Amino acid sequence: MNYILFDQKSIRNSLLPLTFFRSIGAIRCGIMTIKEKWERYLKNPVSALSVSYLKDKFPVHFEADNIYINSAVMPDKDLSKAVQNLQVDDQLVQDNMVLAFRTGKLSWESSQNFKGKAISYKNPVEHIQKVYDIFKKNAGQIKQDYDCIVQDRQSQNLSLTNTKIGKYPVFIEEGAVVEAVIFNTDDGPVYIGKHVKILEGSMVRGPFAALNNSVIKMGAKIYGGTTLGPSTKVGGEIKDTIFFGNANKGHDGYLGDSVIGEWCNLGADTNNSNLKNNYSKVKLWDYSHKDFVDTGLQFCGLIMGDHSKCGIATMFNTGTVVGVSSNIFGGDYQPKFFPSFKWGGQQYTDYRFDKAVEVAQAMMQRRQKKFDKIEADLFEAVYNLVEEAENPT
Repeated sequence: MNYILFDQKSIRNSLLPLTFFRSIGAIRCGIMTIKEKWERYLKNPVSALSVSYLKDKFPVHFEADNIYINSAVMPDKDLSKAVQNLQVDDQLVQDNMVLAFRTGKLSWESSQNFKGKAISYKNPVEHIQKVYDIFKKNAGQIKQDYDCIVQDRQSQNLSLTNTKIGKYPVFIEEGAVVEAVIFNTDDGPVYIGKHVKILEGSMVRGPFAALNNSVIKMGAKIYGGTTLGPSTKVGGEIKDTIFFGNANKGHDGYLGDSVIGEWCNLGADTNNSNLKNNYSKVKLWDYSHKDFVDTGLQFCGLIMGDHSKCGIATMFNTGTVVGVSSNIFGGDYQPKFFPSFKWGGQQYTDYRFDKAVEVAQAMMQRRQKKFDKIEADLFEAVYNLVEEAENPT
């Protein structure tokens, strides 16, 4: 059977700026991306069906017979079995949400309106619909992903220089260097990927995951519900935060209840607030409304899109959204919505496209990644659409 993750338009818009440069299935929540989760449960490759400008970066593969899965939905054993059991023109639904359906080749636009024989799915379903769902659900997804990844496998030994307390395990992949670290696994497991380095004096609480080639610098304080995507470097104090990958927060400063896209850099002593002084619920910029919307959350920090950077001692207020490829600096609190391709602080100007590309090329080169034609075309496409996506009508 051929499986395709399709982006539901309304959810995709609500997940901006994190979906400017990726399909929903490429979002990391827990240890794996949503696409990687489905591939493990289905034991089959999965492709992505999304907006046209992403087709080269995230190509779709069609067969005569396909099962389309809502890319915002995260699998478990029962749901994956129900998806596999779909017959032609069946549609798996829960409440008003389409979970999956089976049919022939469809365009992305036609996938939004497929109507088939409705089959109601009764079990609980984990899914993301808002950017803050990613950090809210991260701790639980780390636990679930951990069981999938380490099943019937043997961890590398945790050296005697480390201290471990708690009932959950620490799993270490080959090539990782972990010395003089304190692990507390009372609340969940710790997963350490290949060639990760956790430097001495660091304190890590589970559930936590550090993906391949990540670095935790000396004396870092990492609380549970945190994921470091591949080749991410962090220091300071971090709580309930996901780095998608290839990002830096290499120095002291606090980051909590946040999501950081790829190719981001947070300057030394960058801090974010995740709780308002009056303890009221947090409002957050929502791209689908082009306005601030009540999240119902008391804790909500920073949402930063891909390729954005900030200077030293940057202060982000509670519930701040930063678009893609912006450069933020200045001594005051930054705006609670900072648009894409901008340069400055409370007062900002347009970030020249050629300069933004130069910075993206330089950062990717530092990670031995090539800024090829696919990346260049994607960068230009996003540059041309952000103004319409961000400006209130």
